[in-house]
Amino acid sequence: MSIISFLKLVEIQTKVASLIPFLLGTVFALYRYEQFNTKNFLFMFISLLAFDMAATAINNYYDYKNAVKKYGYNYEQHNAISRDDLSERSVIIVVTVLLNIAILAGVFLFANSDSVVLILGVISFLVGIFYSFGPVPISRMPLGEFFSGFFMGFIIVFIAVYIHVYDQGIISILVNEGITWIGLDFEEIVYLFLVSIPAVMGIANIMLANNICDIEDDIENRRYTLPVYIGKKDALILFKSLYYIIYFIIIVSVFLNILSPIVLLTLLTLLVVVKNIKLFSQKQSKADTFVLSVKNFVLINLVYLLTIGVSILL
Repeated sequence: MSIISFLKLVEIQTKVASLIPFLLGTVFALYRYEQFNTKNFLFMFISLLAFDMAATAINNYYDYKNAVKKYGYNYEQHNAISRDDLSERSVIIVVTVLLNIAILAGVFLFANSDSVVLILGVISFLVGIFYSFGPVPISRMPLGEFFSGFFMGFIIVFIAVYIHVYDQGIISILVNEGITWIGLDFEEIVYLFLVSIPAVMGIANIMLANNICDIEDDIENRRYTLPVYIGKKDALILFKSLYYIIYFIIIVSVFLNILSPIVLLTLLTLLVVVKNIKLFSQKQSKADTFVLSVKNFVLINLVYLLTIGVSILL
């Protein structure tokens, strides 16, 4: 397998959806807690990237297997496995290696932090696998947007912060005489959730846009995604509303003194985002307008990241 074929198989261009929340958590840990653990940063980066690539390869593999079973080998040439004529054996080897790298880095991360990281990591691992795998993958259910937004948008941000401040009591687990006690700093967890909202809503909207574009095919193939349940009209209203929630929460976060007023510069991205919302509302197409949801996510969150970064320097 060539490097180019590998990068296509794991869809390397889509890894921004997990790396941006990771960087957001890292920058917020520096901003709010003034903490940075280099080893944990590297362990999480390796584990996150390897697992994200493995999950994408698994998704492509099962799309390919289902297409072969139903239509034959020449169907769905957009699939990386079909297009690059990859052998199933090579794909399985790649997935196995990536999963082992992700697990090994995750174990090192756990050993260098605490059990909270292990618990959240295992849960995220299972959700990532069953998002595309199993008799009824999460991605083909009405909860796809929720799971993708919550786990990629919030849990990644939370862990990315927690690995730097695991000894500061945000979550405490104590086992005493067979009884497990869990302590939560509820206020800090709420603050972290608010900070993660641009990532949560942005990722949920990527999934939502994808499902809106596929709504006719999903109805025909009995894939019960959220737009199938609520209809395209309401799905488009939800798509627009999630972006406005992002900007409202940014204002709230600054008002609560969670973030610096400099972060309000992120509101300027609204000019481009509103334009993209209108274009997507006029035409929902995988080939033409789906990418607008990705562009919105990257634009909002990169500016958000940069303004938090500037706040650290100032």
